[in-house]
Amino acid sequence: MRNHEPRASSSCAACKFLKRRCTPNCIFAPYFRSDEPKKFANVHKVFGASNVSKILIEVPEEQREDTVNSLAYEAEARLRDPVYGCIGAIALLQRQMVELQVDLAIARARLARYAANSPPLLNDHGSMIPTFAEFPACGGLVDSFSQNSSDTTNDFSQFPYIF
Repeated sequence: MRNHEPRASSSCAACKFLKRRCTPNCIFAPYFRSDEPKKFANVHKVFGASNVSKILIEVPEEQREDTVNSLAYEAEARLRDPVYGCIGAIALLQRQMVELQVDLAIARARLARYAANSPPLLNDHGSMIPTFAEFPACGGLVDSFSQNSSDTTNDFSQFPYIF
């Protein structure tokens, strides 16, 4: 939480934007510093100063900074994507996460099949090249893939997502 010490004579970004005098008990001053005019401009454009003021009054003081940060993030997202806002970004990231989980499951299944079917490899000196399981850092790695090798069906119900 920001300190509520008396400020110098400079107005906060909100009061500068609204062209009004910044009072010592200004609700915006602790959260919209004078060096962040774009932050308030975006929030004002999307939500309006009156609505932001009402929101800040209703929120407990210890949660106001997080509230302002959330409003600023949503305002910026709404200005970039007026239809979906931050929900569009969340949906995109969730879609990417599902695709990566599917890719990882496929890679694990292929690695497990390869590890199960490949004969031991010999180096130039005739000795056997160690497998993943023989390296301390990879101990049990192949075993964990082998457990998942039966999961190669297209059952992706374990990957929840929204669109």
